[in-house]
Amino acid sequence: MVKVAIVILNWNGEKLLRQFLPVVEKYSRRNDTEIFVADNNSSDNSVNYIKENHPKVKIVINDKNYGFAEGYNKALQQIEAEYYVILNSDVEVSENWLEGMISAIEKDENIAAVQPKIRWFRDKKYFEYAGAAGGLIDRFGYTFCRGRLFNVYEEDKGQYEEEADIFWASGACLFIKADLFHEAGGFDADFFAHMEEIDLCWRLKNRGYRIVYTPKSTVFHVGGATLKESNPFKTYLNFRNNLFLLYKNLPKNKIKRIFITRLILDGVAGLKFLAGFEFRNFYAVLRAHFNFYSNLSKFKNKRKHNLALNKKYDHKEIYNGSIVYQFFVKGIKEYKQLEH
Repeated sequence: MVKVAIVILNWNGEKLLRQFLPVVEKYSRRNDTEIFVADNNSSDNSVNYIKENHPKVKIVINDKNYGFAEGYNKALQQIEAEYYVILNSDVEVSENWLEGMISAIEKDENIAAVQPKIRWFRDKKYFEYAGAAGGLIDRFGYTFCRGRLFNVYEEDKGQYEEEADIFWASGACLFIKADLFHEAGGFDADFFAHMEEIDLCWRLKNRGYRIVYTPKSTVFHVGGATLKESNPFKTYLNFRNNLFLLYKNLPKNKIKRIFITRLILDGVAGLKFLAGFEFRNFYAVLRAHFNFYSNLSKFKNKRKHNLALNKKYDHKEIYNGSIVYQFFVKGIKEYKQLEH
């Protein structure tokens, strides 16, 4: 069993592999580390490219495209390691990127996962949407990051140079203890893609573990390489999966009040799409809610299972206010301007 398994999920991503896999190999040369590409039954030349150009990279082939969540679950069942690095195919790593995360996770046995500093590949001075300097969430389930509120990205000026507890670590580069990944049940396959890492981190935190950000490791993420921000399917997944996320993990004394608020806020978002003539995104919000309610019986069982294993619900990394109100009404554009 190796200490670190770097696992890159691929589906028809030969172009991205050509661009980024050589850099992963260059900066991951450790005797205790192996690189895997988990292929979701690609129809392009991805697998042949790896075999011909990266013979040391191991390949795990799934029999179909299972999406991000189940694609990783299927692959990681076949990989034995102490730690997994779940790494997007559109991420450029940097020198010594593994050392900072290994050092951070080994400081405390209660640390389950670590996220590095994630900056934007296209303009490396700025933090990137999917993770930035660590993920947080507000009381109503809206996610944001240290270094990124909605579509406003901070320039990295050294303002996040201390290790810190966070609420979720980005799936773009997630360093996690393998035994805890499996013990927690891995990613929820019903999410398909988007927010499955937030759900996993929330489950781990409710069971008493810590999620940590380290600035001693930096990667650069292209972002949006699979689905563009304005894609209606992405809108659908984000709204639906956020409902899944809340229903599975909120405590009994908060779920009713928060769900009522979210229904109102989602209705406002839907009307905003309608007013802007974004009819496909408006329909995506409706479809997200219909799908959530049609799956409610299945998620009741998941919620019951989680509640039986949870040890704590109060996390200081849950922002007690509304990030929507702070951003759109009060005009707060940077994390450190928030009232804590």
